[in-house]
Amino acid sequence: MKNEVSIQIDGVLIKADGNKSVLDNLNEHAVEVPQLCYHPSLGPIKTCDSCIVEVNGELVRACDTPTESGAKIDTKHKDVRDSQVMAMDRILHNHELYCTVCDYNNGTCEIHNAVKDMKINHQSIPFEPKPAPKDNSHPYYRYDPDQCILCGRCVEACQDLQVTETLSIDWKSDRPRVIWDNDVPINESSCVSCGHCSTVCPCNAMMEKGMEGKAGYMTGLDQKTLRPMIELTKNVETGYGSILAISDMEASMRDSKIKKTKTVCTYCGVGCSFDVWTQDREILKVEPHVAAPANGISTCVKGKFGWDYVNSQERLTKPLIREGDRFREAEWEEAYSLIAEKMKKISGEHGKDALSFISSSKTTNEESYLMQKLARAVFGTNNVDNCSRYCQTPATEGLFRTVGHGGDSGSITDIQQAELVLIIGSNTAESHPVLATRVKRAQKLHGQKVIVSDLRKHEMASRADMFLHPKSGSDLVWLSAVTKYIVDNDLHDKSFLAERVNGMEEYIQSLEKYTLDYAEEQTGLSKKEMKQAAEMIAKADTVCSLWAMGVTQHLGGSDTSTAISNLMLITGNYGKPGAGTYPLRGHNNVQGASDFGSMPNKYPSYENVTDNEVREKYERAWGAELSADIGWNNHEMVEAIHNGNLKAMYLKGEDMGIVDSNINYVHEAFEKLDFFVVQDIFLSKTAEFADVVLPASPSLEKEGTFTNTERRIQRLYQALEPLGDSKPDWQIIMELANTLGAEWNYEHPADIMAEASALAPLFAGVSYELLEGYKSLQWPVEPDGTDTPLLFEKEFPLPEGKAKLFPVDWTPPLQYDEQYDLHVNNGRLLEHFHEGNMTYKAEGITSKTPGVFLEVSPELASERGLEEGTLVRLTSPYGSVKVSCIITDRVTGNELYLPMNDSGVGAVNQLTSSRADKDTDTPAYKEVSAKMEILKAKGESPLPDTNHRRGNPQPQIGVKVEEKWARSDYAFPGDLVRRRKGAGK
Repeated sequence: MKNEVSIQIDGVLIKADGNKSVLDNLNEHAVEVPQLCYHPSLGPIKTCDSCIVEVNGELVRACDTPTESGAKIDTKHKDVRDSQVMAMDRILHNHELYCTVCDYNNGTCEIHNAVKDMKINHQSIPFEPKPAPKDNSHPYYRYDPDQCILCGRCVEACQDLQVTETLSIDWKSDRPRVIWDNDVPINESSCVSCGHCSTVCPCNAMMEKGMEGKAGYMTGLDQKTLRPMIELTKNVETGYGSILAISDMEASMRDSKIKKTKTVCTYCGVGCSFDVWTQDREILKVEPHVAAPANGISTCVKGKFGWDYVNSQERLTKPLIREGDRFREAEWEEAYSLIAEKMKKISGEHGKDALSFISSSKTTNEESYLMQKLARAVFGTNNVDNCSRYCQTPATEGLFRTVGHGGDSGSITDIQQAELVLIIGSNTAESHPVLATRVKRAQKLHGQKVIVSDLRKHEMASRADMFLHPKSGSDLVWLSAVTKYIVDNDLHDKSFLAERVNGMEEYIQSLEKYTLDYAEEQTGLSKKEMKQAAEMIAKADTVCSLWAMGVTQHLGGSDTSTAISNLMLITGNYGKPGAGTYPLRGHNNVQGASDFGSMPNKYPSYENVTDNEVREKYERAWGAELSADIGWNNHEMVEAIHNGNLKAMYLKGEDMGIVDSNINYVHEAFEKLDFFVVQDIFLSKTAEFADVVLPASPSLEKEGTFTNTERRIQRLYQALEPLGDSKPDWQIIMELANTLGAEWNYEHPADIMAEASALAPLFAGVSYELLEGYKSLQWPVEPDGTDTPLLFEKEFPLPEGKAKLFPVDWTPPLQYDEQYDLHVNNGRLLEHFHEGNMTYKAEGITSKTPGVFLEVSPELASERGLEEGTLVRLTSPYGSVKVSCIITDRVTGNELYLPMNDSGVGAVNQLTSSRADKDTDTPAYKEVSAKMEILKAKGESPLPDTNHRRGNPQPQIGVKVEEKWARSDYAFPGDLVRRRKGAGK
């Protein structure tokens, strides 16, 4: 809440915000003050001293001086100017100005701009090279100590925003510099390659390697030529004014060479947006912005650096048609004609429901909308689904049961302001890394409490205030026991329950068996642990619950998701900032794929296909008769193929042959199809089974929208032309539909969104105009464009406007024969995504994590004679994998962890069964047991020494600027100026 105060700035009376610093208020009123270490996303760092102003007669740093009523601020006093120039002299002592031939001379170098704005023509302290060499060891960025001004932004970002805690400044050195871990090369440190450091660096000290030699007209020179040019420039020019004037001209010329395009990340569901800098087809760098609504300036390694796949030589550029055991290239018209002919023939002979369609979580909302429209309006079937069936459909089901909307209750900002965050079955720091930074920062700097329940002691578990380690598949039991304890001990939110929730009496009865004794027996957690968790949750004013595949991918995934929501209702944690439920979506548009109707039982906006009124609405709009029968989901499609009822499949943007469970069974199904169409950017494992393969375009080559885990709809813009003859998915679907006589005439994805928003109530006010640039909308969106960042503030979309406590019971996990004595937990890795089709194309990522590995506990290693690099075979009743071991205390006992990032002999879904969640058919990926056989006792570790897990982080708060101030060679410029002024009187 704004605290309005009256202050004077250079003699002018203004209204200011008393909750903000002097510098923030000066910036808001467009009063120019140099500020080289300050960044709005990082706050005051206090290292550069360039923002000195006079406040009530005292020279102070504006960045950390509070704004008090009646303050008199002077930014033009000679002493202010002298202090700022002295600070800049010290900065230029650490930074060599050679702007015209600098890769960073793109109008954004803050040193260049400050020198120019302050009209500094000479420096009194000459530049002096540092003894440390440039560090080029990392594949994606480099550090040049000679250009580093020691502002500490990179350290602040690493320590307290990203919270990897790798960077620090060695203030005790004769010539301080930034160091990694305990002073090792970048590539041998705990650096996770998130890119925060290069993003916030105000100059060219920390810079993306993709920019080197590419940005300017004279930046591609080799060092032997460049160095003499730098010296010549310095000797010829009479002052900085001339150098900067020339460099400004050269910088403006660069705009014609570099294209900057706003896009949205195509990896996880956080929904990071940023500008991508391109030159022809070359991607120079990714530049996040403060204005990005989900991520601000943050990125992870994949979003910042994982774009090599776009230009991979393995990209599909022509349609492929199978002839025998081979594919041949074809033209689009031939491919469309063949698909139309085959699909019509199968439909005519076997019925419309002999066809099936699978949409993609990687493609846009508009493309998912068209995929389900193609299935329903052109082919007449509701057999359409998407990959949310593999991960988050149970969470959606649990939320529909209890609160009526199948999405996050609020925004990432709510998670970071919660008093307590409860994380269940989510490896958040690796699966949703940017979102995890908000929790890590809130915990580290602001005292947020964190409870983590997981089988594995991953990063969030190791940081947690309380780590719960239950038996696999038992989360519903302890959640119900904790809820029962809260009610039994009168810790529940009685007023919230009375006013806003139905079903209390029946629900309380359903909890009867979930005593702490029963829960202790079934989960392995102690009664003390569960009591402590219950009291922490009940006593916190606001709680956010986060969960992911560790919850949903079980036989009772929907019921456990329901139990989480029940707990939040019992404690009144809905409809207020900093509270609610957050089922973290795994893919960039898995939320949107379902939102826009790629489901067998739902139209866009989750309206039922069995609702006559809704169906008639779509029939009128589409001019087609629509089926009233619920279609098959992904899981049922595989069974229907084996049963002979499903004859054809059209799949886009999913590698179902790797990511579905029991993939040997799935591959057998593919082979039984009469006709199979796959639309993708690569010849994936799934595409190898196809009869026709259509080359699609990735996100950088098209326009559209994605919906992230917050229900946030964001635009992406086309940065590159489609490669070869590939096309955007929406265009392919439209052209195929028109081959079949549909007469669709969309000219741009905006036309598709306009049609969808006219039909789907959740998106009624969505338009491309309201999504321009970095603007976004969180559904539901009213017809006037008003969106809903926080759900349920007034009512729930259920009868009487009230939520419903929904009784659930525990479904014990799958049991295996005794020979399968090892539980194989599985999930994501930070640096690779899903099956790895995109990230293994990134050489830098793959150099640090070349393949999959198996995490084995020290105790199991000792028992079985395993060591780092031992090659083993794991065998379940459904198949086997070969993989090399690493020994780690992240897992314990007979618990293994196998990342899902492999499409070959290490693919985890060769082990998984076809068993699934009883309510949604989401595969029970997490209920896997196997036996182990040693194939090769000794071998190289699958994790190189350059992997960040080998590093040694050095946690601290910020840059420890006090250590700088304590140095004998430091004095505050304001004090020196006043001292000299006093001595001259």
